[in-house]
Amino acid sequence: MTVQDEQRVVSTQSQDQTAMGQPVVSSSVQTRRVTASPAGSELARRIIVLVFGLIQLVIGLRIVLLLIDARTGNDIVSGILNISQVFVGPFEGILKTDALHAGGSMLDMAAVVAFIGWTVVEAVILWIVGIFRRDTMATA
Repeated sequence: MTVQDEQRVVSTQSQDQTAMGQPVVSSSVQTRRVTASPAGSELARRIIVLVFGLIQLVIGLRIVLLLIDARTGNDIVSGILNISQVFVGPFEGILKTDALHAGGSMLDMAAVVAFIGWTVVEAVILWIVGIFRRDTMATA
């Protein structure tokens, strides 16, 4: 983000003998351009939030698609289920049951546990990144 600040300075001095009694007026314009960009730890935090947000989105879509009994023959549905399986796999078997069935729909309990698990992992990583973050506002 670039911020440009323009300041106009007008000064009036006492009468000059050569100007025949007229005050001397001088003006100047000072332009200051400041470019602000996020610090390294802030950039790392943003990337971590983006990556884990995408993981949580895919897992959330899996939960919804299985709840509404989406047709797995569809390429989009099967693609989302296959991609999300990578992130749900490590959390399968934590509970006694991995899914609850009612009619044609299914609540994938392993996916719910995975959603919570990845959120906890994200919070821990953000906490670790926060340790190395400098508070620039306190020094100003």
